[in-house]
Amino acid sequence: MQYQLTSQRSKLMNLKNLILGNISQDELLNYYNATVEYVTFPYERIRGLVNYYRGYYFIYINKNLSYYKKKKTLLHELAHIELNQLCQSNKDLFAFYIDKYEDEANEYVKNIMKEV
Repeated sequence: MQYQLTSQRSKLMNLKNLILGNISQDELLNYYNATVEYVTFPYERIRGLVNYYRGYYFIYINKNLSYYKKKKTLLHELAHIELNQLCQSNKDLFAFYIDKYEDEANEYVKNIMKEV
């Protein structure tokens, strides 16, 4: 019974349930072992990024964005985590596909928003 309860709880930990309000942002960040920091980037066009290091995700969001752009950027960065795009063994190959991963994350969030 314990396994079934854990399994059901794990299924709830995703972007869709965050958007629906079934889970909190803190719950999802805790589940993903992630933190969010609002920072100033050297280039205004950078909205955010996520870095994976030794089992932890570090999400950085441009603190100069509007409230809604910050939320949208956070969803985008969480999509990278949910799509498991950051745990690549070959970092050079990751850099080669960066545009593909950006498009996938955007499309993923867009599709979730259509569902809710």
